[in-house]
This record gives sequence, C-alpha cells and structure tokens, in this order.
Amino acid sequence: MEPSEKAQGNGGKGIERRAPPTRCAVITPHATKRAARGHVERRAPEARLEEAVGLALAIELEVVYRGLIPLSEVKPATYLGSGKVEEIAAIVEAEEIGLVFFDAALSPVQQRNLEKKWSTKVVDRTALILEIFGRRARTKEGALQVELAHLNYQRSRLVRSWTHLERQRGGFGFLGGPGETQIEADRRQIGERIIRIEKDLEQVKRTRALHRTSRKRVPYPIVALVGYTNAGKSTLFNRLTKAQVMAQDLLFATLDPTLRSVDLPHGTRIILSDTVGFISELPTQLVAAFRATLEEVIEADVILHVRDVSHPDTEAQAADVRDVLTELGIDLETGRVID
Repeated sequence: MEPSEKAQGNGGKGIERRAPPTRCAVITPHATKRAARGHVERRAPEARLEEAVGLALAIELEVVYRGLIPLSEVKPATYLGSGKVEEIAAIVEAEEIGLVFFDAALSPVQQRNLEKKWSTKVVDRTALILEIFGRRARTKEGALQVELAHLNYQRSRLVRSWTHLERQRGGFGFLGGPGETQIEADRRQIGERIIRIEKDLEQVKRTRALHRTSRKRVPYPIVALVGYTNAGKSTLFNRLTKAQVMAQDLLFATLDPTLRSVDLPHGTRIILSDTVGFISELPTQLVAAFRATLEEVIEADVILHVRDVSHPDTEAQAADVRDVLTELGIDLETGRVID
C-alpha cells in the first residue's frame, strides 16, 4: 500500500491524500522448446504471466506493462540477452516505470546489473512474495515468520556478494577493506537477529504443541484445509464455520492460521483449520520459516485439498500443492490427504 500524503486545505487542516501507486512492469521469462529440453512446464507461459500480474496487484502496484520473454538460455550477467535488456530499458523510460517485477529467481549480480541497465528498482519472484507475506501478517507469530524468511533471503545474497567481491580482489578474505567489513557486519547483525527470532518461534512451536495436545484430549478430529492461493479455502471455511476470515479475490489473502469447531450433518464435531495458500515455486525460505504455522497441517488427522476446478491451470496448481505437502514430509499415499 502506498503511503498517504497530507495536503493543506479547509483553513490549513490536513487532508489525507493517497500517493499514486508505483508504476510497475511485469516480466515473465519462459524457456523455448530448445532451452526446456528434458523439462516439462506445468503451465502455459500466458498463465504464468497472468499469475505474476496477480502477485503485483496483490500489493497494489499499477501494472502498466506486461511482457513474456522467450528464452533460449539464461545469461549469467543479466538473465536476458542484451537485445531484450535494451528493449525493456526503453519501455521503462517511456512508461516512467518505478519498479520491474522479474518473475524468476535472480542472482544478486543479475539483479544489480538489471537495475543499472534499467535505472529502476528490480525485484524477483522470491522478494515480491516475501513482500506480500509481510503485508498480510496480522499476528506477532506471522510477522516473526515473515521476518525470518526475509532475513535468510537477505543473508544468502550478502554471502554471494561477499564471495563475488573476494573473487574480484583475487584474495581469500584476509585483506580487510571498508566494503568487506560492512558486509561482515551486516551478516553478523542478520545472523544475531535470526537467532533471536528462531528462539521466539521455538516458543511459538511449544505453545502450539501444547494446544494440539489439549485438543487431542477431546475426541475431535482435526481437518486442515490446504490448496493453491486464492482457490477458495477461506470462503469454504467461513461458510462452514460462520467465521469472518478475510476472503477476497486476492493472492495470499489468508496468512495466519485459524481454527474453529464445526458440527457435521451426521452429528460428528471436527476442528477445521484454515491455512496459508501455496503457490508454484514457493520460496524455500518461506516454507522453512512458516514451519510453526504449517505444523497445523502436518499434525492434522485429515488434510482436505481445496481446488478451484474452474481455473484453467487447476491440474498444475494441484501438482504444486502436492509438491509442498511432500516437502513438508506428508505421505500422499496414506489416505490422510483427500485430493
């Protein structure tokens, strides 16, 4: 959300005026048949671009340009070929674009080089999803988990930058310098903050474990709703429980888990859990950081996979959800997952 500005009017009283949204370009590279040899793409490039635009809109960016870029090979310095880089630079200047969302994983070097070429801020898929999660977090637990994921993302990029600097200097880090000293200091501060957050999250995990133990004393099975983001989990949850969980046509509208008891038509009572939605190429930092939240899924008696079968990519979305469940150590063949 963009910050508000105060304009003077009505005798000098401040009037809230929302700053205009950031003008954004969405770039989705996709491998050509030659480049993708041996790798099967689950979804059409157009569908990937549409999802990328949805991610940008989720944080209220104004998408003024969207582009599909066929790619025969990834360039180490800029990801794209020089011709495409120059073409996009002209678009960025002409459209007065303030941010480019590059829907792929960029290395620190690639990101830095593209920002120089395009003279604007560039964020990759991981960074944008982290930003969305940061804005959606409503509880202390959610905020801590997002911050942990963001710090791990930052630290990995600092480490790579440090290695790059060492190679440039031709040394092994023994020769100190202002840049190297600052990187080391930043890395140490990030590491210390990560340790503090992990301790806080350990307490969260212990508290959640105690709550689960208490619930197990009551003979109510736990049913966890899982699914692709914006598939309708929260809408179904609200309909069944008469709760007021945020349910909008928006990616990652739900971040913090919610549990409610539900009496089924035949009289059995269950505990229903609504959880964060999944997405293709979900950053590993988020999966690791949200372990405390996702344990509600791991420990559930039944995992109900909610799907939007009207979506043209429903099969690809379902496969992505199964991938995340497998990454969490859930055996899809036990019958616990209702797909």
